[in-house]
Amino acid sequence: MLDFRPVLLVNGILLVTLAAAMVLPAAVDLAVGNPDWRVFAAAAALTLFVGAMLALSNWARADALTVRQAFVMTTTTWCLLPAFAALPLAFSDLNLSYTDAFFEAMSGITTTGSTVIVGLDYAPPGILLWRSLLQWLGGVGIIVMAVSVLPMLQVGGMQLFRMEFAERVEKALPRAAQIGAWIAIIYLLLTLLCAALYWWAGMSGFDAINHAMTTVATGGFSTYDSSVGLFGSAKIEWIATVFMILGSLPFLLYLQALRGSPGALFRDSQVRWFFGFLLTATAIMIVYLVIEKNWTIADAVRFTSFNVTSVMTGTGYATQDFGSWGAFAMPLFFLLMFIGGCAGSTTCGIKIFRFQVLYATAKVQMRRLLRPHGVFIAYYNRKPIPESVEESVMSFFFLFMMIFALLACALGLMGLDFVTATSGAATAISNVGPGLGEVIGPAGTFASLPDQAKWLLSLGMLLGRLEIFTVLILLAPSFWRG
Repeated sequence: MLDFRPVLLVNGILLVTLAAAMVLPAAVDLAVGNPDWRVFAAAAALTLFVGAMLALSNWARADALTVRQAFVMTTTTWCLLPAFAALPLAFSDLNLSYTDAFFEAMSGITTTGSTVIVGLDYAPPGILLWRSLLQWLGGVGIIVMAVSVLPMLQVGGMQLFRMEFAERVEKALPRAAQIGAWIAIIYLLLTLLCAALYWWAGMSGFDAINHAMTTVATGGFSTYDSSVGLFGSAKIEWIATVFMILGSLPFLLYLQALRGSPGALFRDSQVRWFFGFLLTATAIMIVYLVIEKNWTIADAVRFTSFNVTSVMTGTGYATQDFGSWGAFAMPLFFLLMFIGGCAGSTTCGIKIFRFQVLYATAKVQMRRLLRPHGVFIAYYNRKPIPESVEESVMSFFFLFMMIFALLACALGLMGLDFVTATSGAATAISNVGPGLGEVIGPAGTFASLPDQAKWLLSLGMLLGRLEIFTVLILLAPSFWRG
């Protein structure tokens, strides 16, 4: 029988961490005299109590998590945290239902960026900070904390690290705790640098901190309904573009660069493919806007670079309603939603390395058709791709597209129009944020959707963030039989 004590222990520790994070928005609201500080204090007390009880009642020595325990722990963590993170949102002056609050919390922790809140310009500062903190922790931080804390508790955590980053990577350091600590430091430094540049570019200190957290996390929550477009600043948009890209690159390569291999980023084929996708899509859109829409080159470069980067990396910021850019823009942005960034980054989506594996496999298959008796091997980063990896990637593509289709059909059955249903399904499973169309596009929110649709989209966000298999495997009877 599966031993749940290590799973409950880790969940308890992470709830205690979440409770500690609630103290920050409570302090901000208290400082400005907003009564919502009591809501954060009460939610923190309840979360701390539950987390402490789970941790203390399951405090048992375990040398390592089994694979089955790691699967259960990963899924339950990403379900339990938004359930408690939603409490301040549900009981604040925003008057959100628990459905809306859970949707917002799941969107934050999974760094999706979809929102149901209207009137962010007038929302309490504690709520705004809490939304940004959820995305910042969800990006890398809260998983890194688990990876760092587990070894100290004699509970192995490398399985969770591998599930979160969705690929087997070379261990840059001998222990998961060391890897987690270094990634946390890099993540924090990037956030501080981004905040400093935002402040230099004209943002207030509060806005700079909030936007820096959601930029590096490629989450996309803003402190304003108009998102980054409110500032109307080219400086801010270019800073955001740079840090969205930095958040989309593998953090382990940053670690290797700091440890004496500065060329690691440029040698990695995944990074080169990422820039290839990004630059190609940007160039195509610039040419389209200049020729077909008579935009100036300067405006086309500025707005296209920002919005293409935002959608492809799954950040979800917007400076304009790109749905109104013409008939060609809609399908291009729709396709960009699925791509994502590099594995080992804060982005979601299909991810670049899977496209590389699929391309290499298809290329080999074409050669075999021409020369049936030839021996051809698919390569990734100059190394042969194991057959098991090829099968895994193709299985992922199949499940990803099947779940997207099911989500879109289910949303259509709930009465949503075609554009809203298909783009809503895409933005949920790819963790992008805004969809397309007038309802959930860059200029809209998800507030008007029925509650059933919000719960379904929350499930889509969870599946997309946890790479689908991590959740679906729990539905297999053989998993529980061991």
